[in-house]
Amino acid sequence: MTRGRQRETGRQEWALPDVEDVLASAVAVRLPMRTRFRGLTARETMIFAGPAGWGEFGPFVEYDDKEASSWLRAGLEAAWVGPPGAVRETVPVNATVPAIPADEVATLLERYPGAGTAKVKVAEPGQTLDDDVARVAATRAVIDRVRVDANGGWTVDEAVAALRAIGDVEYAEQPCRTVEELAAVRRAVSVPIAADESIRKAEDPYRVVAADAADVAVVKVAPLGGMRATLDLADDLGLEIVVSSALDSAVGMAAGVAAAAALPRLELACGLGTGSLLTADVAASFLMVDGTVGVRWFGPGASVETAELAVGPDRQHWWRERVRRCHRLLAARWNVDAHTAR
Repeated sequence: MTRGRQRETGRQEWALPDVEDVLASAVAVRLPMRTRFRGLTARETMIFAGPAGWGEFGPFVEYDDKEASSWLRAGLEAAWVGPPGAVRETVPVNATVPAIPADEVATLLERYPGAGTAKVKVAEPGQTLDDDVARVAATRAVIDRVRVDANGGWTVDEAVAALRAIGDVEYAEQPCRTVEELAAVRRAVSVPIAADESIRKAEDPYRVVAADAADVAVVKVAPLGGMRATLDLADDLGLEIVVSSALDSAVGMAAGVAAAAALPRLELACGLGTGSLLTADVAASFLMVDGTVGVRWFGPGASVETAELAVGPDRQHWWRERVRRCHRLLAARWNVDAHTAR
């Protein structure tokens, strides 16, 4: 397996911009949401402009600086380098069903016109397997192809029992926390297994392949460090690929869609339809039309609105200091990578 093959613009082929140049246009914003998702009712993130357009820095607030620095690199790649070449103009996307009551599912799915696939959140803390089964059944009544996402919320035994109760699904995403647990579930059920956190949060994302633990890799541009890093990893893993969002703003979503549009092969719907979860965005959200979203880039001079969504001075300061800390970590890593590449 060849790892780290660089596409178009690799890690050392563009210069890390000065942090003050990044912060010159940076604005932290708060994007309200229609439905609680991932425990949030609003999404805080930061956007900034560079010579190639706009980028986003939106690691969740609980992430430490080491993890968050990959998100900064992804935003800098977008703003200072721009997207890789696309091989398709539209990307198929799935509808997203949060952990809502079953009787609310049909109304929510109206926001996803033409969706052929739906991803249903399961294993929500405080809910039961009966809730999951009912939510999946309500989704199937509208959309035939359903995948479930447990975010590592089950034990192996719970996952096996739950997947048997839920019935046929396209795949089960991150049913358990560890790679070893994923492998155990995969051996026990006929449902394909997808790895998400076991890839984007892992020191070695290739362990899922070595352990024969997954059929599908769910990849996210921001936590993996950018579009090109995502494409390299997707190529190296040799699994079916789903590009998903990290509850991005329209700016961050553009990078996810760009990565999906550049994949040589794309057989499964991507998780890039979460723009419908937001009631306000910094630009027109990527909303599904006939089951797809179109490729769109916020290049230099693109209209991005922040005034009404900007957070207060204390939160602006918090985000700016976070950028400074993460930039220092990136700079140190850049020097190591440059030395290794010589």
